[in-house]
Amino acid sequence: MAHRAVLLLNLGSPNSPEVPDVRRYLAEFLGDPRVIDRPGQPWRWLLVNGIIIPTRVKNSAHAYSKVWTKEGSPLIVTSQRVQKNLAAALVKSQPGANGPEDTLVFLAMNYGSPAISEVLRVMASAGVTEVLLFPQYPHYAMSSYETAVVKVHREARRLGLNLRFETVQPFFEDADYIAALVESARPYLARPYDHLLFSYHGLPERHMRKADSSGAHCLTVPDCCNTCSPAHATCYRAQTVRTTKAFARLAGLDPAKHSISYQSRLVGEPWLTPYTDKEFERLAEEGKKRLLVITPAFTTDCLETLEEIRMAGRETFLEAGGESFEHIPCLNDHPAFLAWLATRCRAWLEQ
Repeated sequence: MAHRAVLLLNLGSPNSPEVPDVRRYLAEFLGDPRVIDRPGQPWRWLLVNGIIIPTRVKNSAHAYSKVWTKEGSPLIVTSQRVQKNLAAALVKSQPGANGPEDTLVFLAMNYGSPAISEVLRVMASAGVTEVLLFPQYPHYAMSSYETAVVKVHREARRLGLNLRFETVQPFFEDADYIAALVESARPYLARPYDHLLFSYHGLPERHMRKADSSGAHCLTVPDCCNTCSPAHATCYRAQTVRTTKAFARLAGLDPAKHSISYQSRLVGEPWLTPYTDKEFERLAEEGKKRLLVITPAFTTDCLETLEEIRMAGRETFLEAGGESFEHIPCLNDHPAFLAWLATRCRAWLEQ
């Protein structure tokens, strides 16, 4: 019988917050043609390495230093805890799997370490032939979910590995995932607040149009995210809207007390709006004194949630007149999330 295993896949992190490590990480990340998809080579290389990285690397390194822990990168450390706890849960449910040799869960990062190629080699050496590829991205985007999945298949072919993959599709509206998300947020929602902001990672509007298989729906049809279309299968914005609606229904949110925004943008072209940093200012100026922020585009807290939201976002909101700012942590290794992961993985392992 084929040996089956789960491969958790996340974004990645520099090896340290030092400038050389951050530079290498940014070169790999921003050099991905699905992240910055124009102009073509060699101009993309010149844009990334001649303009973007030299102007951002010191600030990025400083930002990483603010969130770095004694154990290392928050994203890597938390992901490793998820891997360990998920493996323990699955080993208990697998007949005969009672030792460290019965590894059922592996972890790889799209950029940095542990690298996809290295982990695939280890899996193949361990006798794995069938892999449940589980990207930790709730929503489809060319620059996150798609590029990670494509890279796994490309590396497996390049290495000549005989691995069969089944890939978990974006789970932005999975009922049990939404239930886990709401459960993790309940202690924060139970306290008084004036507004809950759903902040999702931003993307260029061009990426929405590029992912639209019809070529005539996204950002073209009025109220396109709420107008049924096959384009929604690969539409990041429509999927963030549906996550928010599903969360709001289950949590019983007041429609007047929550909204959506998009963070992390580059200058030079239109990105999804409204922008999170501008929403912090607007909400404070409108008299919203107690703000909650949730970041459902990320399953694991990272630079974008810890520094950009929890630190810089708080400062922006308070300076604009707000009084209380709380960031609801990502799912991380919350028991409800681990239970959902285990259920999804166990169903596949027991097929």
